[in-house]
Amino acid sequence: MYSDITGIILSGGKSSRMGVNKSLLVINGKTIIERVRDLMQNIFSEVILITNDPDEYGFLGLEIYEDVYKGYGPLAGIHSGLLNSTTRKNFIISCDVPLMTEQMIRHLIEFKTDKFITVAKADGFIQQLVGVYNRDILVTVKETLVSQLSDDERNNDQLKRGCKVLSLLNTIGAEIINTQCLSFYTPDTYFNMNKQNDFNFVKEKLSSLLTS
Repeated sequence: MYSDITGIILSGGKSSRMGVNKSLLVINGKTIIERVRDLMQNIFSEVILITNDPDEYGFLGLEIYEDVYKGYGPLAGIHSGLLNSTTRKNFIISCDVPLMTEQMIRHLIEFKTDKFITVAKADGFIQQLVGVYNRDILVTVKETLVSQLSDDERNNDQLKRGCKVLSLLNTIGAEIINTQCLSFYTPDTYFNMNKQNDFNFVKEKLSSLLTS
């Protein structure tokens, strides 16, 4: 178990495509976010939750923090996570990847690099919401958020709200690992649960794992 790395769970999405709070959906008696919490607590001695709806998650028994810059998407959650972390190295994960594995997380953590962010490229996408983030980038994260705030105020364009984490990765120069060549990688590892069909797939997958 890592005591020098904080595990940070992000649960800030509106779940608009699901229609209900996807992190609170239940599979075999356990919510999705409980599964993510249990996974993280198996790896890190300190795990915190970032959400703007803290009253919904008191049952998790975690320290909970809200975004400083509300309404600006996952980058605001990353900012709050790093701001409230007490460790230099942090592992950030969104609440909607319930098939993520301990082996993948440990691989990302142990990957040798001098860069401040380590994430994977899998399934054709850079998986920016599952990875290692160094607290040293906190100032850059804040500057990116403040810049987005200024752009929105100047252009009055609500569609621009929600900073793109990829722009931060480009600014910082992240380590991007091709995980698809790893022996333990499966196409479901980074499966992102957004819609009802996604939930049905995850439910079937987890149920089959329990009975196998």
